[in-house]
Amino acid sequence: MATVELRFSALPEHVRTARLVAAAVARRAGVDEAVLDEVRLAVGEACSRAVGLHQIGGISAPVKVLLIEEEKQFSIEVGDEAPHAVAGQGASGDADGEADEDEMGLAVISGLVDDVEVSAGEHGGLIKMTWPTTPPPTILV
Repeated sequence: MATVELRFSALPEHVRTARLVAAAVARRAGVDEAVLDEVRLAVGEACSRAVGLHQIGGISAPVKVLLIEEEKQFSIEVGDEAPHAVAGQGASGDADGEADEDEMGLAVISGLVDDVEVSAGEHGGLIKMTWPTTPPPTILV
């Protein structure tokens, strides 16, 4: 299992770099060429969401992206350190608009990626996206 870790300051201009790195590592891991645009878009959406949460919360910690190559799958984890409302806690008036925007971003990611896991708590959130990989062709000599 090979892992690439990327950390970047929560600034929108770094999202493009994260997208490019994710696509390059996904290609090397064996993700189908036809799916690479979806990988780029999903990572861009997840990273933009994390950047927005950090900026809204005044969090100076970097956004963390893990690119994980396993035997038959490739996963990307995008983590933020923004506190998320835990079930049963109410949201304030301004938070309603932010929550709607957050839900829209998660809906876009879910539309792009078949295998998505979202977890969130008071110490941050994590979006894990997984794609199948194809093994490199065997060359017979």
